[in-house]
Amino acid sequence: MDYKILDENVKIPVFGIGTWGIGGGMVRDTTNDEEDISAIKAAMELGITHIDTAEMYGDGHCEELVGIAIRDFDRETLFITTKVLPEHLRYNDVIKAAERSLRRLKTDYIDLYLIHGPNPNIPIEETMKAMYYLVEQKMAKFIGVSNFGVEHIKEALKYIKNKIVANQIEYNLLARNRGSFTNDMESDIIPYCEGNDILVIAYAPLAKGGLTKPGYKILDNIARKYNKTQAQIALNWLISQKNVVVIPKSTNIEHLKENLGAVGWRLKQEDIDRLNNEF
Repeated sequence: MDYKILDENVKIPVFGIGTWGIGGGMVRDTTNDEEDISAIKAAMELGITHIDTAEMYGDGHCEELVGIAIRDFDRETLFITTKVLPEHLRYNDVIKAAERSLRRLKTDYIDLYLIHGPNPNIPIEETMKAMYYLVEQKMAKFIGVSNFGVEHIKEALKYIKNKIVANQIEYNLLARNRGSFTNDMESDIIPYCEGNDILVIAYAPLAKGGLTKPGYKILDNIARKYNKTQAQIALNWLISQKNVVVIPKSTNIEHLKENLGAVGWRLKQEDIDRLNNEF
């Protein structure tokens, strides 16, 4: 596994596993629990130690499944990210939400705790005080945001004593300038994050399957050139960038293995430029 610097000497895997849809969408669904637990375990056995989840996923059930899946693994080797809902951004609500997540995950700490999205009806100052409290109490090692535009990040930074280390956003070859709120990703959000040592965590890096099959001529050509799949090229394009890591979601073991083939090598700059120009 390759890594990038999250904060000083702390590293984060460039490749993690997303879990949206595991345990249900917005509501709890126990239909595929055994298969989902097995898939998360298989990912960790393949060396995917960064697991991304959220209290929203399956109304908390996804966190429960992650908690079951990780119990036979050394917690210190794992990097677990979860998120607090925008509806829970009042001071006490943030802390209670984190406590619930810790119970469901059956862990003493969260590696990275993210605000899932801004809430204009709740002062960000109040939220950031609670996030700082979580770090002070060692309930979370690091804090960050998700779906934040530049102005939202700037506002949050006014009220935090410790660092915002990450911004999780939808980012892929097909979603390059459809950024959060009024900001474009490549002209605003990503440069701002890079300039302020904020890691970009790209969710939906394969455009929900849109970049996993033939159909885009330039992607097909470059895949043949490197003897890689379209998914591997699309993922490598992302992790070739200085401050971007990816969290593709898959419960299919073969797809997990295929996606991992994006790690350990790098596209030539000429091919990165071709992808940039064509998409």
